[in-house]
Amino acid sequence: MRVAALSYRSWALWLLGFPEAAGRDAEQALKEAREIGQAATLMYALFHTSFTHICCGNYAAASAEANELVPLADERGSLFWGSLGMLVQGCVLALTGKVSDAVHVITSGINARRSTAATALEPFCLSYLAGAHAELDNFDDALSCIREAMTKVETTKESWFEAEIKRMAGEIALLLPDPDATKAEEYFEHALAVARQQQAKSWELRAATSMARLWRDQGKRQQARELLAPIYGWFSEGFDTLDLKEAKALLDELHA
Repeated sequence: MRVAALSYRSWALWLLGFPEAAGRDAEQALKEAREIGQAATLMYALFHTSFTHICCGNYAAASAEANELVPLADERGSLFWGSLGMLVQGCVLALTGKVSDAVHVITSGINARRSTAATALEPFCLSYLAGAHAELDNFDDALSCIREAMTKVETTKESWFEAEIKRMAGEIALLLPDPDATKAEEYFEHALAVARQQQAKSWELRAATSMARLWRDQGKRQQARELLAPIYGWFSEGFDTLDLKEAKALLDELHA
């Protein structure tokens, strides 16, 4: 029970804007799972900690845990945990620029997961699949995947990732052959609204960073600063994590 509590709390802490505390809980959950020495508990912890590490931008740790999870799940005959491990592997590939491999692995993971009748985390994975397709200039596939992710949120009510899906939809709108800045801004506004309603500071920071970049590119530097600075200033820890470093770099540029 304690491993499960630590794992879920690590997600919640990250969402609420405490990435260092989230990382500590994730590491403790995995440590205690290893001490228990039960395969089911270890698979549970490996998935949840790898997911937290993805959110924190610690892709090496997430990859190592997913690469441990997949063969362990295969050995134990657990398609449920194995498919989740594949999805983590695919998301890490997408986030580290290996987009061709990401498309293959995420698609395989989604198909394997659907064969178990599980639906949780599909919006999350579809959004990363959409981003990978967009980077490969497969824009029809990218738009199809991001729309499916948004539909899944509506039908399954798995809304904890909604803000990030809207933000990623905005980023894809800017990558199109005919970039749609108006649509991107609408998506970013929606992402900010959802994040604020959920008190999800980490999603809010990402959405604000995306919006601030768009406004910077449009010459609206003051608006960009006024949006991003107070959100960044709210954080009290995690300044060496990827999201906060990117926000700080953008703020420094906007103040120059």
